[in-house]
Amino acid sequence: MTTATSPHAPTQRPDDLPAAIRETKAQLRAQLGGPAGVKAAFREVEAFVEERVKEIEEYNARGESIWPEINYDDIAAGNISEEFKEKVRRYGVLVVRNHFPREQALEFDRELVDYVDVNDFDAQYRGPGDDFFGTLAASRPEIFPIYWSRPQMQARQSERTAKVQAFLNHRWKFESEGVKWFDPDQDSMYPDRIRRRPPGTNSSGLGAHTDSGAVERWLLPAYQKVFQDVFSGNFANYDPWDAAHRTEVNEYEGGSTMCSAFRTFQGWTALSDQQRDQGVLATVPIPEAMAYILLRALQDDVAEDDLCGAAPSRVLAVNEQWHPLLMRGLTNIPDLQAGDSVWWHADIVHAVDPIEDQQGWGNVMYIPAAPMCDKNKAYSKQVAEHFLNGTSPDDFPAEDYEVDWQDRFTTADLNEIGRRGLGLD
Repeated sequence: MTTATSPHAPTQRPDDLPAAIRETKAQLRAQLGGPAGVKAAFREVEAFVEERVKEIEEYNARGESIWPEINYDDIAAGNISEEFKEKVRRYGVLVVRNHFPREQALEFDRELVDYVDVNDFDAQYRGPGDDFFGTLAASRPEIFPIYWSRPQMQARQSERTAKVQAFLNHRWKFESEGVKWFDPDQDSMYPDRIRRRPPGTNSSGLGAHTDSGAVERWLLPAYQKVFQDVFSGNFANYDPWDAAHRTEVNEYEGGSTMCSAFRTFQGWTALSDQQRDQGVLATVPIPEAMAYILLRALQDDVAEDDLCGAAPSRVLAVNEQWHPLLMRGLTNIPDLQAGDSVWWHADIVHAVDPIEDQQGWGNVMYIPAAPMCDKNKAYSKQVAEHFLNGTSPDDFPAEDYEVDWQDRFTTADLNEIGRRGLGLD
């Protein structure tokens, strides 16, 4: 068993992107056996997704949540049935109840308010630093470009978070093709921002999309290896939980926001109680839906130099024009208490519901599962430098608000989990 290695720098995008798309589409169509093979492959995936969407619609019609839920104490005790594990793999989403005790999460929230206030963030704020969601119909969520507060770092290096991340990482096939693609029991620390949305907010939400690669999913050789069963008409063999080659992919350079790490799950932890009808996260809980997105772009009603609107340095948008079947499957998270965390497989389509006159706060801190591998280890070294300097991580705009801030988390505050996650041990 060997350990996976990969390049880490962003990949240079083609000088002539439309030509590259035309060439790649011709190549992929040939692999699928020409026009008839392309249509047959898509019909197979479409039928699979249709059945899953019907299942989601049945849950929604009953007013039930399809999201698997588990209490943190059961994860910590290993009290997890095989049936529950399979449910997580089927839907690709999970709610962890009491990830942090409710009062601790509310205290995190209070500390974040103090951190922002004592450093007079409102007077310094210069507005959004990126246009990553620029292709989506959305009003920008209330994202604060803050990374190094005590609550965020304490949550990232918490033993409770480490146990949840390990549980999630173990849902993946992390050894295949004679390679160990990542260490499921050791996460790298991937710093992200916070969201604070006050009561009374009106927001058009955030359109359906996936992250971590847009046109790259068709054009780059490493992604073609990840989806080789999809692109060769062997959908029955496609396993969205096989990590093979996923740690080898990179995104095209040039964007102000991207993801330089491999994440098994994206996630956030609630810092306030949140009702499922108050502008919350919605997903299409079908991990295999990426196969539908990829093959949809190869159909003959899509222009030869187009991939259903996908563009470099943007999220991969999902919409009614090209993906009406997937849009039927959007379903909201259940009601949450402060301290609960929500997680979704890296390929899962997700969105944020619109809201008028939001009732209560909508506050979260973004913490994913990003297991240690060669790719993530390299990014962790960069993260550690930014942590020491109080600057913004490389995957986000260089806004650097926290350089001179009071009460920033320091190296003296790191525990063993934090030091390992930053690659300092």
